Amino acid sequence: MQAPAGAGGIRQLLLKVIVSAVALVLALVVISLSVGSSLPGASLRAYLTTGARGGSKNDAAADFLLSTRVFQGDQEPLPGTVNSSEASLGTREDDRNMSVPVATGDTDTTPKLDEGTTLDSSKSSSDFQRAVRVEVLVCSTGTCDLYRGEWFFDSSGPLYTNNSCPLITKTQNCQANGRPDKGYENWRWKPEKCILPRFDARKFLELMRGKTLAFVGDSVARNQMESLLCILWQVDTPVNNGTKRMQKWIFRSTSTSIIRIWSSWLVHRSVEAVEFAPQGLDKVFLDMPDETFMELLPSFDVLVLSSGHWFAKRSAYILNGNVVGGQLWWPREAGNMQMNNVDGFAVSVETCLTAVAMNPNFKGIAVLRTYSPDHYEGGAWNTNGSCTGKVKPLDEAVRNGFTNTMYEKQVAGFKKAVQNSGEHGSKLKLMDITEPFASSVDGHPGPYRSADPNKKTQRGPDGRPPPQDCLHWCMPGPVDTWNEMLFETIKRELAG
Repeated sequence: MQAPAGAGGIRQLLLKVIVSAVALVLALVVISLSVGSSLPGASLRAYLTTGARGGSKNDAAADFLLSTRVFQGDQEPLPGTVNSSEASLGTREDDRNMSVPVATGDTDTTPKLDEGTTLDSSKSSSDFQRAVRVEVLVCSTGTCDLYRGEWFFDSSGPLYTNNSCPLITKTQNCQANGRPDKGYENWRWKPEKCILPRFDARKFLELMRGKTLAFVGDSVARNQMESLLCILWQVDTPVNNGTKRMQKWIFRSTSTSIIRIWSSWLVHRSVEAVEFAPQGLDKVFLDMPDETFMELLPSFDVLVLSSGHWFAKRSAYILNGNVVGGQLWWPREAGNMQMNNVDGFAVSVETCLTAVAMNPNFKGIAVLRTYSPDHYEGGAWNTNGSCTGKVKPLDEAVRNGFTNTMYEKQVAGFKKAVQNSGEHGSKLKLMDITEPFASSVDGHPGPYRSADPNKKTQRGPDGRPPPQDCLHWCMPGPVDTWNEMLFETIKRELAG
């Protein structure tokens, strides 16, 4: 028997009500997971439509999520837009090659992505949307780990070029020095649980309005500082107001100052004789912070610290006024050393950071960038080490025993400084770049350290490689990612 027409109409009406209610509940779920996210709509669209791995597109997923229009915060530039040497270790800032001992360690593997890798097409749009919503939620709660993830190829290109920034140190200007490939400029870092936004120079300058950011440390600190200046240069030309004591650049649009101060060890250094350590030899006072920047510390809003590589240099270590160890130096008649270079490094980190955090006049934050990995193979910089021919990040991150040890000592020193500083320990932040950049073998100048057209770039008949720099970073290149990570750290601290 057929149901009366009136009953059928009622059933159809109830069905429509139920479907509408389910759709409303789903929409509310999407909104609840998305509100408060710092991920911009444009950034998310770029991520969804190009694929997290530089491959397949999923416009439907992008349009669905973006149609809710609940993503707030910084807007990442869309794909395709661009914001408009060393021979030896001396005691001067100009000496910029780092003699880093290379030790072989265990090998671990971390999967990396090649250009053209696609997303799993077997997953439905709803699966993909659900995964991205989870990432959005994690980022919005501030629990995203920026330093766990993978590299992907971004065809939108770098934030600047070697022609659009006049500040690049010649030995890091790889394109001007004849490097034939450019892929190293396009690899970007993708954290596991969120998106690392492309650097927005105008928003950085606005966030740092009237503030001072100081880079203190070695030539790798200079490398990062110049990267930041090149990025910012695309939107505002700074005024050079530096002195012999420090470099200083002022961006007049927001009165933002970028400073760099040379400090090889971040602790006090002297060449005066101490006990049986002769005059002329570098003395590293492990328990005394470097006064060259400590005097200016109260004027810094953000301090970025870089050290470690100079602990491979010939020197003596002083603790409590006594000679306790050395590197590439130790008299046989002095007996056994109490402290080697890696333990001395740990003490120096603890000393410097504790002094910074406990300074009552320092109201800013201090960011410790962890040990920058080098990628010399077959030796060190002065013993035929090489990184020639590396054109993309490694598929397997090869561990370097010395780098691992220095990293572990540095993190231990950081943790002790936080404990020493009590409530003031909140001023200290760790920027943990060592693991992500362990695979970035392609980002170094290698043999392309000068514009000499007759320079050697290939191994000679005896098999020896030409002199190379496998420690510093090409500009543009992976070092720019450090400043994207730094920007995120500053945003979390200064923007509340």
